[in-house]
Amino acid sequence: MKSTLAILLSSLSLSACISYTPAPPNLSLLATEARTRPLDLGQVRDKVASIAPDATRSGPRLDRLALFASALLNNPDIAASRAGIDSAAAAAKASRISPAATLTLSAEYARNAAESSPWLFGGAIDIPLDVGSRRKARLTSFDLAVDIARYDHADKIWSVRMAVRRALADYFIAERQAVAYQRVAQVRARQQAAMENRVNAGEASRAELERIRADGADAVRRAADAVNNSRAALQLLATALGAPVDALNVVTLSWTDFDKPADNPGLGVTDEVRAAATLSRADVLKAVAAYDQAESDLRAEVARQYPTISVAPGYTWERGLVKIPVSLGLVLPPLDLNRGAIATAQARRTEAGRKLEAVVAASQAAVDLALAEPRAAREALRQVRSVELVAAGRLSAQADRELAQGAIDRTDWAAAQAGAGLARISELDALARVHAADAGLEDALRRPLEGPETMILPSPAARSRP
Repeated sequence: MKSTLAILLSSLSLSACISYTPAPPNLSLLATEARTRPLDLGQVRDKVASIAPDATRSGPRLDRLALFASALLNNPDIAASRAGIDSAAAAAKASRISPAATLTLSAEYARNAAESSPWLFGGAIDIPLDVGSRRKARLTSFDLAVDIARYDHADKIWSVRMAVRRALADYFIAERQAVAYQRVAQVRARQQAAMENRVNAGEASRAELERIRADGADAVRRAADAVNNSRAALQLLATALGAPVDALNVVTLSWTDFDKPADNPGLGVTDEVRAAATLSRADVLKAVAAYDQAESDLRAEVARQYPTISVAPGYTWERGLVKIPVSLGLVLPPLDLNRGAIATAQARRTEAGRKLEAVVAASQAAVDLALAEPRAAREALRQVRSVELVAAGRLSAQADRELAQGAIDRTDWAAAQAGAGLARISELDALARVHAADAGLEDALRRPLEGPETMILPSPAARSRP
């Protein structure tokens, strides 16, 4: 009967075990999927509706909000950081389980025993008492690992969002620069042809012709560079979205008021916004978690001044006599009562506190630095548009009138038109500086300051956070 019961209990315990299932990665399949993954606009619209219900639908065009939604769906780095949260949460859940008990079985045979049976059978279970500061310190470590995984995930989402923003801005700037340089190259070609006629007629030197030819070659080269920059920006955008670049060739990208950036966004940065920016930075939050971990480690080292206790109830059948022994196990602390380890933990807590102060100071300095650039960039853009661009436009219009009246030839007319094109390029350079400054300020504040992304609702976890 006893043997039958033992077999039954063994069968039940084995049936509860989880079997191992291998899952080797298929690298060829992964590479193919990354190269051919489509951009599902239906899923993108659904994602936009879930994260920003009040946002205006962009239709077939993909604005920054739609591109961000696409990155949330498809970016592999975001997916990997999300899996990191699941992994840390599973480890935290497993840490709640008490340490395994130790089962010791013993048997003894006494030759020529006087008792009725020469055999002795016994067993004991050593159960460690998982209570107090040691358990709390262990659970705290795993809970902090979950928090750090969440901070990493939020930071990855933000970095991908900034990559999308910067790549889209670079793409639009490069597209406009390519058009502007192509126009300058066309004007330079006409200027070169007119100068060649003047040189052939003996009215100009060949040095002047070579200078104009060099200016034309420079415009052609810069136009080709702008086209390449546009392709590179589109590739960076596709990488941030987690989609092949071919998927972006069949959609229309949009940015409302790209050429008319809003007023200085730094004017609305209050002390509350600065404080929220500090509390939103992953490096600050991870420094806080590191300090909490050092605090937990110190608590655990203090607890190790005292013995670790385990209880070991047992059962012994000694030659017909049943005994129920109970023993108490103690793991004694070091000879210095763990003072060395406690001092080390205290020093690490102090170090973690100093690092936290340094990270907070760096975050505030980043905000201060980022606040100055948008003002300077907008002033430079205003100066180009109000002075340089206006003056070049007037010279271009005057050259048109003088050419119609026969007061100047094609060479001087083309020089004026090229000046207007170069002024347009200066405007684009200033506009690129404005968008780069805005991106830097948003990155420092960890929040979008304008555009459709301001309609994104905070996550439920963020809404519940005090």
